[in-house]
Amino acid sequence: MAGLVLTLALSACSGSEPQTTNTGTGQQQSGGGQTPQAAKVTVKPAGGAQDVAPGEPAQITVADGTLGSVTLTNPDGKQVKGELSADKKSWTVGEQLGYGKTYTWAGDATGADGKKVDISGNFTTVKPKKQVQASINVGDGQEYGVAMPIVISFKGKVTDKQSVEKALKVETTPKTEGSWAWLEGDTAVHWRPKEYYKSGTTVKVEGKLYGVKIAEGTYGKEDVTADFKIGRKQVVTGNTTEHTMQVIREGQQIAEYPVSYGLDSDPGRVTKSGTHVVMGKQASYAMSNPRYGYENVVVPWAVRISNNGEFIHGLAASIWAQGKKNVSHGCLNLSPKNAKEYFDGTMTGDPVEISGSTQKLTSKDGDYSDWTYTWEEWTKLSALNS
Repeated sequence: MAGLVLTLALSACSGSEPQTTNTGTGQQQSGGGQTPQAAKVTVKPAGGAQDVAPGEPAQITVADGTLGSVTLTNPDGKQVKGELSADKKSWTVGEQLGYGKTYTWAGDATGADGKKVDISGNFTTVKPKKQVQASINVGDGQEYGVAMPIVISFKGKVTDKQSVEKALKVETTPKTEGSWAWLEGDTAVHWRPKEYYKSGTTVKVEGKLYGVKIAEGTYGKEDVTADFKIGRKQVVTGNTTEHTMQVIREGQQIAEYPVSYGLDSDPGRVTKSGTHVVMGKQASYAMSNPRYGYENVVVPWAVRISNNGEFIHGLAASIWAQGKKNVSHGCLNLSPKNAKEYFDGTMTGDPVEISGSTQKLTSKDGDYSDWTYTWEEWTKLSALNS
């Protein structure tokens, strides 16, 4: 909402050789000296404002002066919590405002000219047709791999992307360059670093979404937050033409396994090249693919690396092909023994870099396809950069 600026008229002064300058208030001041200025107060939301999103900043600032007493009162006559800055140049609301309520400003400011300006007025917050609870894919106290994206999802399409993105914040130690991007039909926004996180990075996510406009008539119901940690750096590399995969931890190869990748001659069975991300793991998993005539085939030590059906898992029936020939339906087949060893050492967020196949992983292949974009492509998907 636009701010309301309150100013006092300035007195003219005179000198032996009068000069005229514009004060910016439509009045003229004369004289060679500098006249003390009246306080210029900006109120957000402005007096009389309607349908204000409670998530918008509520603040009073002053130029050419200082604030005295400032209050914001709710419909029940209770004062809203707020904080006056040390230099008395601003007062900021310190609690969430309610939906569908009228708030009243009161207070004053004193200008450099020694004169007071009264602060008054009221505004009314919006009464939403719908409130939406966002969800976040990372959890407090959890540990993830170095490629882990942060995903905030909404039930429905987000049309006011800029407002939502401005309400999101990611803090990392050590400082890590990253950016938000809108994916999945505008129902989710992802954050990923420019490069893989450093081992041991701590991450704090704040989504101050309460009161933020998400779409026409739709506003955020609650904030979302998460504090998590990045674990050791482990990267899997593999080339489909070499029929092996390597596990590299903190720059050192700790394992190499013979693998049978997806049958490359069948477009429906190819293991796609590109950077996959471990999405989760299960000790046993029932796999079905009606197109290829199998249903509820239970495999051990299954690690999901995309939502297009690609896993790293054990399969005793293909040991004969592992390290020699690609016969799977897109998964990376290992012996049950090797699959268990890999399973025990992996975590959600680990990158799996595959090369050599005839097809590339794309953004259509799953929720964690963030690394299929170049950094330049990724940053263009931010609402604040578009």
